Amino acid sequence: MTKTELFNQIKTKKSYLCVGLDTDIKKIPKHLLSSEDPVFEFNKAIIDATSDLCVSYKPNIAFYEAMGPKGWQSLAKTLEYIPKDCFSIADAKRGDIGNTSSLYARAFFDKSASGMSFDSITVAPYMGKDSVSPFLEFENKWVILLALTSNEGGKDFQNLELAEGTEVYKKVLEVSKNWGDSERLMYVVGATRAEKLREIRAIVPDSFLLVPGVGAQGGSLFEVSKYGMNATCGLLVNSSRGIIYASSGEDFAEKAREEAQKIQTEMAEYLDQFLK
Repeated sequence: MTKTELFNQIKTKKSYLCVGLDTDIKKIPKHLLSSEDPVFEFNKAIIDATSDLCVSYKPNIAFYEAMGPKGWQSLAKTLEYIPKDCFSIADAKRGDIGNTSSLYARAFFDKSASGMSFDSITVAPYMGKDSVSPFLEFENKWVILLALTSNEGGKDFQNLELAEGTEVYKKVLEVSKNWGDSERLMYVVGATRAEKLREIRAIVPDSFLLVPGVGAQGGSLFEVSKYGMNATCGLLVNSSRGIIYASSGEDFAEKAREEAQKIQTEMAEYLDQFLK
């Protein structure tokens, strides 16, 4: 999916919502457990209930890997079921030496190899350019680099000041701009760090940002939208638990839609207010 296609979806749906499919077999409604593939049945119902309200879906790969081969089957079926007009993100946080990264890229981008072809993948930049570039070798696929994360431990390294006077996360943004442009490279910026968005936008004004941490983690959608939005919106705001686990009963999909609708309605207002 191109940047223009993604922006067109945002304008059409008046939404920049990404629904995180962090599907835990231990948390899904009990009535689904008797089905052949409970995780897929759960995801299918969530997608059916929310696909007109969001522009992206983000399966967290750990939830599927933890189930072994069955989990990978559920993941592949889920990806196949996601509507083609929705941007798909493999939240895998990969990052290794070049030849290993090439295999990770093949696993998530090459359908002929693995049966899966996501639009994008999250990647850790710690090992540098040669660990990231193999993912960018796949045409029309995106890399979403971890930059400034919402977890408390992110401050252990990301905010350290280098000798030149800049913080580590800013160095990641500056250096990685030479690896790919805003048509292929996005960044993870946590909603709980919204006060940093002005500084981030000064470095990567045109890039899309994947923003977790709104909702359950306490991030402010208003602040993220005010300080992070650019001329093509430039934001994918993720909500996982707040939507998919809105109910543990048979009405789980209906309640998920209600929560997604609340966010989408708020996003429509901010698009009118802040889209540059």
